[in-house]
Amino acid sequence: MVQENSSPNSDQAFVPLNSTLKDVKEKIPPEFFDRNIFISSAYLLRDICLVSTFFLLATRIEPFVARITGTLELGSYRPVLVRLTLWSVYWWFQGLAFTGLWVIGHECGHGAFSSNKYICDILGSLLHTALLTPYWSWKYVHRRHHSNHASLEHDEVYIPRTRSELGLPQPRHDDGQFEEYFGDTPIYTMFMLVRQQVLAFPAYLWFNVSGQKSYPRWSNHFNPHSVMFSDDQRLGVILSDMAMISMALLISHFCTTFGWLQVLKFYGIPWLAVNHWFVMITYLHHSDPILPHYRKGVWNFQRGAAATIDRDFLGWQGRFFLHDVAHFHVVHHFFPKMPWYHGEAATSYLRHVLGPHYHRSSLPVFKVLWHNYTVCQFIDDEGDVVFYRDRLGKLAKPLT
Repeated sequence: MVQENSSPNSDQAFVPLNSTLKDVKEKIPPEFFDRNIFISSAYLLRDICLVSTFFLLATRIEPFVARITGTLELGSYRPVLVRLTLWSVYWWFQGLAFTGLWVIGHECGHGAFSSNKYICDILGSLLHTALLTPYWSWKYVHRRHHSNHASLEHDEVYIPRTRSELGLPQPRHDDGQFEEYFGDTPIYTMFMLVRQQVLAFPAYLWFNVSGQKSYPRWSNHFNPHSVMFSDDQRLGVILSDMAMISMALLISHFCTTFGWLQVLKFYGIPWLAVNHWFVMITYLHHSDPILPHYRKGVWNFQRGAAATIDRDFLGWQGRFFLHDVAHFHVVHHFFPKMPWYHGEAATSYLRHVLGPHYHRSSLPVFKVLWHNYTVCQFIDDEGDVVFYRDRLGKLAKPLT
């Protein structure tokens, strides 16, 4: 029997989705599942052109600053401001363009780029390796995340901590105050949030931070004998490791040839932006007061797939550069092989099938990031369906 918790959005008991995956798929027009290699390739070519164009424009920044400094006789601090402004514009847009390429590599990992598995794996490996992501290793674990999303026992990432794991009192001893546990200053909270945005993805790959808690210590994406990989996946892990070593050597060569500062400016900071955008998008997809998590016996695939949220992420820039990865994420969890360019149309059908179980937010994403990071603290040890609780031990409330 399902033990139901109250939804943070209402005083009524939460009732899990009862539709079957077959019910959902029957409502989606079959043409939205078609993968067109020419459309996919056009998006890839566009992204490569964007990255190349931004790179070429960045090579003109220093000559431009030198020229206007001599011509306009600017004060000593103004060239610094001009230089910083121009480089910041480059880092913003190149970071988005890099992330767009990463998203296409992610689509290759799901087989959504093409119906040809070899095309997907070759392109995906090249794109992810260029952005220091172990393609095969991450693909294996990420697919398992999709297969077990929102399952507290079997999901792979963004698994909430429980009361007992944090050493918090059980509800009967709860006085509604956990200042000794969560009483951090806003400055420290901001530091921890920035650390998450910059380092969370490498920490997940190397140390399984925020990953499946049942895995042994030191489980990671680079050890072919890690428990997260089956015997038939070990060769792929080795191939990913070799590709990552090759990329590291290539970056080292560029540092020796052009200087580490040049590599940092043209590649390193946009790469850090990829980490930021990827972590921010995925964190907000999976960590929100309105999203349930399920325990065994209650979880099923379609319930887990619905336990995410579509967000209007960065407006037109999120749609153009990031291929709607945040705007239409729910349908991606139901049908990972569906090409991203069908996501919007398919979502118009999906939302009618899911009804109140479909979630969408148009709130400013940086504001939501801060809110969710501060209120989504832990879940209860008991209950088949659980929601996040805040620092006072109460059900976390969504931002409105």
